[in-house]
Amino acid sequence: MKNYFVAVLALSFVSFSVFAGGSGESSSEKPIEIIYTMTAVPGDAHTQAMYVFKETVEELSGGTIKILAYDSASLFRQEQELSAVRSGQADMTAIAAPWLTDGSPWVSMFTAGYMFGSYGHMSEVLNGEVGQEAFDRIAREQGIRPLGAQYLGTRQINLVEDRPVKTPADLRGVNLRMPNSDAWLFLGRALGANPTPISFSELYMALQTRTVDGQDNPLPTTRNAMFYEVTRSISLTNHVVDSVWPAINEAKWQSLNDQQREWILEGVRAGIAHCDATNIKAEAELIEYFRSAGMKVYEADIDAFRSHVLEQYLESPFSRSWDMDLFERVQAVDR
Repeated sequence: MKNYFVAVLALSFVSFSVFAGGSGESSSEKPIEIIYTMTAVPGDAHTQAMYVFKETVEELSGGTIKILAYDSASLFRQEQELSAVRSGQADMTAIAAPWLTDGSPWVSMFTAGYMFGSYGHMSEVLNGEVGQEAFDRIAREQGIRPLGAQYLGTRQINLVEDRPVKTPADLRGVNLRMPNSDAWLFLGRALGANPTPISFSELYMALQTRTVDGQDNPLPTTRNAMFYEVTRSISLTNHVVDSVWPAINEAKWQSLNDQQREWILEGVRAGIAHCDATNIKAEAELIEYFRSAGMKVYEADIDAFRSHVLEQYLESPFSRSWDMDLFERVQAVDR
């Protein structure tokens, strides 16, 4: 009888172990891997945001989701990132609106100079109801889903020469670097410059060798990429309140369950909070930083730029592709 109870106890222990092992087995399965690729350099706030995203998602998921993060174009060049995520070679990237305009021409309205009046205006639009509708539509049209908008800063003109830029006429004949997409190149022309496509990873050398006369980026990017080492002046044109959109391959997104998607969104929100706070603080400090580094900083005539640039857009084919109902909703948000 004693042996019988020992056998029953042993069988019960084995059964419990199998049951416990069964529930633990799912947690010990290979984690879901998400490859996140970026062109930006480590010092950029949106690169840091990628690592905040990674830390947040991996912690919330208990390690069941693993983020493989790559910066500095170590996997794909800037021109390759969108196609890599669409095709599933990568799962996520931080994409700017101009790269999405070929597949969704109406998105060009988010790339227009002076579309947003301030950081608060941009964030309320893109991280609110209007942005969600736009992102859902992009996912349907292109197979890549933006999940939010991080503030990159407000774009300014940065030239190799010490040359003030007060109005668009001052950019006549200036070879201004732009990313190689139709929307970016049009922006360069609308500003009054001669837009020249150069990959971001090649831009420092292009400025150093005077392949281009200048570039436009938010002040934190100009500092973090060390462009101030090979340029002499900055003109504060405020022509684009710039954002970058963490985006995921739509098939990958659909493969996740509701809880996994919420972990991803929590990671995106944490990244946005870090990126925005970092860049807002940096912009407040960088004017004096650049002056102390020997650069000249000039104030542009914003009204002259705004009226000229918006006129260029409204008279171009770009505005004919815009979703004007969505455009009016953007303009209705407090600027």
